[in-house]
Amino acid sequence: MALMVLAIEAGLDVTAWHVNQGLRPEAAVEAELVTETATILGAAVRRMDAPVPHGPNLEARARDARIAVLPTGTLTGHTADDQAETVIMNLLRGSGIQGAAGIGEPGRRPILALRRVETVAVCALAGIQPAHDTMNDDPRFFRNRVRHELLPLMAELSGRDPVPILARHADRAREAVGLLATLVEGIDATDISVLDMLSDDLAKLALRTWLTTESGGRPPDSASIDRVLGVARGECRAAEIVGGHRVERSAGRLTHLPG
Repeated sequence: MALMVLAIEAGLDVTAWHVNQGLRPEAAVEAELVTETATILGAAVRRMDAPVPHGPNLEARARDARIAVLPTGTLTGHTADDQAETVIMNLLRGSGIQGAAGIGEPGRRPILALRRVETVAVCALAGIQPAHDTMNDDPRFFRNRVRHELLPLMAELSGRDPVPILARHADRAREAVGLLATLVEGIDATDISVLDMLSDDLAKLALRTWLTTESGGRPPDSASIDRVLGVARGECRAAEIVGGHRVERSAGRLTHLPG
């Protein structure tokens, strides 16, 4: 909602997208709220259905379903708080320096420097009451426990707000990732013959870059990279990687298969 308000204030031609994944009964009411608010503000509205059944890996499956139905380049309202949460989650998953860079494609996230409380203030100033997603309070989900338990504990133990620190860390890590990317620029990580000419370290870097792109910007963990390198080196024919995805070797090439 805050992103929509700010985009309209910036004079942009705005289309608001609402994706109903059928996970909560109140989602239909929220779709009406989005439509009504966007219309009042002068934005166009598109409503999409992308049903996702409850079950394992719900967060990842819901994210993939949203990405599948939204247009390429859609701007999202991620904040500095989301960035900090993502950095912690990626580090705990073992995603390495790419994970420490946080949320991918910062250019598509124009309010990434704002705090969550500031987006609430933007809505309040615009006279908008945003909907509250009750799933954001559900302790079953990793992000929610980081948000409601781990970050407050970090603030208590350190005596300072960890969010700006983690956001700055993500900026520095992104710079490092950019430098590392130049080492494998132009390398086809799906070509076994190309990977055979690289050291393990460079091959892992090329594989990580490829798999991050294939998974929509989510960097794989180090264990997944090690397994895929084993496939590339001929130690096995296929390997499972984080998120329920799979990489197979056939006819001298690696293929990524979504979960």
